Amino acid sequence: MRFAIPGCGGGIHSLRVKLTLANVALLALGIVATTAVSLMGMRYYLLGQVDTELVKLRDSLAGSRLTVRQIDSLSALGFIRDRIASDGGPTRERPAPDSIFAAVDDEGRAIGLFGVRPTEAQTALAHAVPDSGALARAADPGDVRVEDAAYRVTAVALADGSYVLMATSTEALHAGMAKALKLDLAVGTLLLAVLACLTLFSVRLRMVPLEAMVETSSAIAEGDLTRRVPSSHHPTREVEQLRLSLNAMLHQVESAYRTRERSAAQLRRFVADASHELRTPLSAIRGYLQLYERGMLTDPAQRERAWGRVLAETDRMGHLVDELLTLARLDQQPELRFRTVDLSRLVRDAAEDLRVQQPGRPVTVGADGSLLVRADESGLRKVLGNLTGNVRTHTAADVPVRLGLDRADGLVHIRVEDDGPGLAEEDAARVFDRFFRAGGGAGSGLGLAIVQGVVHAHGGEVTVRTAPGEGLAVTVTLPAQASARS
Repeated sequence: MRFAIPGCGGGIHSLRVKLTLANVALLALGIVATTAVSLMGMRYYLLGQVDTELVKLRDSLAGSRLTVRQIDSLSALGFIRDRIASDGGPTRERPAPDSIFAAVDDEGRAIGLFGVRPTEAQTALAHAVPDSGALARAADPGDVRVEDAAYRVTAVALADGSYVLMATSTEALHAGMAKALKLDLAVGTLLLAVLACLTLFSVRLRMVPLEAMVETSSAIAEGDLTRRVPSSHHPTREVEQLRLSLNAMLHQVESAYRTRERSAAQLRRFVADASHELRTPLSAIRGYLQLYERGMLTDPAQRERAWGRVLAETDRMGHLVDELLTLARLDQQPELRFRTVDLSRLVRDAAEDLRVQQPGRPVTVGADGSLLVRADESGLRKVLGNLTGNVRTHTAADVPVRLGLDRADGLVHIRVEDDGPGLAEEDAARVFDRFFRAGGGAGSGLGLAIVQGVVHAHGGEVTVRTAPGEGLAVTVTLPAQASARS
């Protein structure tokens, strides 16, 4: 089974391609905007220079208050030059003149000077300007096309009512702008290609942690719960946070899975042990009932003995069921009834019960005065009862027992120690397992499991210190936030 994270593979819909396209699109918009602004600025600057020259010439001519005849001599050479150029023949291509100087009457017709007819360029300029008067009154020159060439043109009104048109070619300006545009487009295209390659390479490096997450997820899906996402050499903050969060989640998943497996194994063992423990008394009861049913218990003493065994096995089975119910309630984390409890009194009561049950056993109690805590009294009585019952079941009746109680560092310690045979190390590690009985001894094997459950429900812990031939010491540690010693 394999997982796939969208955006980590190939294809047009992958995150890698989308990031690359986004970067390229943003750069393309930037290049287009920059090119447009630069070309507009260049055109404005160059046209401003042309317009400045034309306006200066217009203002100078207007201030002279000349007539067409008066300026005839000034422009004769220009007309002759343009005429000679125009007489080159119809088959010879002529470049557009850089500037055109033409005189027009009040109706807009080109006027010849010194008997020389207007040139084609002058005539075309006159035709291109529909209203010479309006052009003369305008503050700025205007754009016209003369013989398919672009010009900036202005006009000045002369004293005799005629006009002089002055035009300067802007072809070089437009040609330069076209070259600049082509250069910008070429450089921009190259930049876009370089950016696309760099973005693909960079995104590929940044996607390495995500690809590691995909691989880790696939390995975990195949059963390897120990896999974790490794750290990259140059992690980004967001990806590193994602990696740490994912590893934390995987650790929780692994812990939950291990706990479930362990709980399932414990449950199976518990059910098997419970079935075995219940089957023993049930088999004994069934056996005695079958003997009675078949009439094999003819002697009254046999019947009385059989009846006593049935009652004993019934009591044993009832006690076992009660302990199982207690463990089941503890597993469900019941709400304990906390109230002020005098632990010293509970310890002394447990010692007195042990003396009554086994008068020949030496019992030493170290619980003078009173020690008050907030706890569930019935639960603590069960803890002490099970600990003393464990001593009573697994040690000889003359083995000394010591019960102690003290408070230190905000904790309360209850100790039950005996001088019995003790336990081996492997048995001591399993004393709190349900149905565990060292050496297959007497008892149900649930006493210490109940002790541990009650103590954990109080937020405490229970520990065991033992060794072969050195007895058994059980210490119960409880929090004592509300304790008071008197």
